[in-house]
Amino acid sequence: MTSQTDTQGSVTTVYKVSGMSCGHCEGAVSGEISQITGVSSVQAVASSGEVTVVSAAPLDEEAVRAAVDEAGFELAGQA
Repeated sequence: MTSQTDTQGSVTTVYKVSGMSCGHCEGAVSGEISQITGVSSVQAVASSGEVTVVSAAPLDEEAVRAAVDEAGFELAGQA
């Protein structure tokens, strides 16, 4: 169920987040996850519930879960 790709010094991971329904939701989730050390890019898509995160190294899932919680949503795991 993990979607993780290593590419030239970066790791791309796709997470499933439940509860996102609009652009504001996407912004809230992206804003919180982008504050995690090592994250270089976050793209949240409300329609699919997927959040694509590019980071320097694999992220601690608990840190991602805490960031998503802080935004008011629930991490459903990795896509």
